[in-house]
Amino acid sequence: MPNTRLLVLFGSQTGTAQDVSERLSREAWRRELGCRVQALDSYPVVNLINEPLVIFVCATTGQGEPPDNMKNFWRFIFRRNLPSTSLCQMDFAVLGLGDSSYAKFNFVAKKLHRRLLQLGGSALLPVCLGDDQHELGPDATIDPWLHDLWEKVLGPHPLPLDLSLTPPGVPWPSKFTLKFLQEVPSTCSEELCVTGTDPQGPPSELQPFLAPMVTNQRVTGPSHFQDVRLIEFDITGSGVSFVAGDVVLIQPENTASHVQQFCQALGLDAAQHFTLQPREPGVPCPARLPQPCSIQRLVSQYLDIASVPRRSFFELLACLSCHELEREKLLELSSAQGQEDLCEYCTRPRRTVLEVLCDFPHTAGAIPPDYLLDLIPLIRPRAFSIASSLLAHPSRLQILVAVVQYQTRLKEPRRGLCSNWLASLDPGQGPVRVPLWVRSGGLTFPKTPDTPVIMVGPGTGVAPFRAAIQERVAQGETGNVLFFGCRQRDQDFYWEAEWTELQTRGCLTLVTAFSREQEQKVYVQHRLRELGPLVWGLLDLRGAHFYLAGNAKYMPADVSDALTSIFQEEGGLSGPAAAAYLARLQRTLRFQTETWA
Repeated sequence: MPNTRLLVLFGSQTGTAQDVSERLSREAWRRELGCRVQALDSYPVVNLINEPLVIFVCATTGQGEPPDNMKNFWRFIFRRNLPSTSLCQMDFAVLGLGDSSYAKFNFVAKKLHRRLLQLGGSALLPVCLGDDQHELGPDATIDPWLHDLWEKVLGPHPLPLDLSLTPPGVPWPSKFTLKFLQEVPSTCSEELCVTGTDPQGPPSELQPFLAPMVTNQRVTGPSHFQDVRLIEFDITGSGVSFVAGDVVLIQPENTASHVQQFCQALGLDAAQHFTLQPREPGVPCPARLPQPCSIQRLVSQYLDIASVPRRSFFELLACLSCHELEREKLLELSSAQGQEDLCEYCTRPRRTVLEVLCDFPHTAGAIPPDYLLDLIPLIRPRAFSIASSLLAHPSRLQILVAVVQYQTRLKEPRRGLCSNWLASLDPGQGPVRVPLWVRSGGLTFPKTPDTPVIMVGPGTGVAPFRAAIQERVAQGETGNVLFFGCRQRDQDFYWEAEWTELQTRGCLTLVTAFSREQEQKVYVQHRLRELGPLVWGLLDLRGAHFYLAGNAKYMPADVSDALTSIFQEEGGLSGPAAAAYLARLQRTLRFQTETWA
């Protein structure tokens, strides 16, 4: 057997790329291959020149952006001064995860594949383009690609006769062991994990600020289908600082009823404390998890039991099951042939981890606690555009939150974890604190004075533009044009009074599109076309910057089409010249977008 050193590096925004990377590690283990898995930004990228075999697993976010945990790597690998022979000793393969309904489908994976070739790397396979839009999800592409990958990796070195591929039903070793404590620790380290600000710097994921919630106000009409909240936090003494375009990250919790249900299903004592120990040297414990920790805290604040489980969840659950009928069904759902059944049972109706465990009670009751962190992903922080400026609201931070709730064929409505948790908090009933920290967002506003800005923000997409308008007005900038769209003026017209007052003062030009107030639906892209001369004049004659925020599905493409038409009609450009003009705006950051699924 060759002494193959396989390195898997991932860039993941929602956890899918990390999940696929860990699947690669498990498949390597079954073939008795050594394998390391790391996030791209935690790997010392200069060491790539010494790696013989690397698999890159990367998602594409937004409009062709790399995930947050590979942005430093991305900047480094595209340095122009890197020699074209830098990676000449490296064999590599790139597995991409994307959504073909977006214009820049798997843009990051395609661009990385080309760059690695430019730097001298040898591609084992063509880039894999996993697609969320496929009825079976990305696995429809990943499964055959992995089959080819292992043939390439093993190559002329198949498994020796005295070794055999570890069968799918055999569990791999857990990453950690949970050592239960006989007594409750006298000093509760759990309370020391988050103490407010980090004395060494501003709040971060490892040391969030416990921000007091000041108000939690519904800002949509009582008859409106969507509950949208304007939430304000007090950040006095936090060390938190931000400018327009920045985002706040919030760490949510599971509901108390779900925590209780989970502990009952697995036979866990919520009050019991434990310490976590890695099985392998060099494997770090989850940084946010206190030591020792209670089961109650682990389940309420760390394990994402409200998430929709991935295929790997069913694969491990099958390995851990001792109940013949349940094990048989779990093996079927985790097999390549069972993906349509898995999609029908779990993915389409958005069935959660907790609901699946309740459907397989014998298996759930026999899960060894050591496997909890292998089985269930950690709760990820949620990002929200900051909707206020410190220049207008000192020591305050505001966000606009659409509370996610929808129905599938399951009896219980599906609910977004973070938005529903935030909506449930009532500072009027007593003190409420929410763990948060701030990072730079995808929008940066012009520093040069007198540069106009055109902002297109339908629905909650208007949030970052409220921060920008407040900031710019406080700095004396009046060239602010806002295109805002919603359904009805009296139901979801956020900050109407504020916009009206700014218009009266000559600080804002407001253009509205109320889509449901006439027979023919009117959206922001229609208003853009109607005001083509204004848009073209600001962009071409006054050097305006153009910003777009909101749902990523159709709106960005519709707005881009509207702009291209304006460039042709008002600027007299040909089709190709209009497309080139738009591309130039994007390249020079005079056209910026912040969109979400």
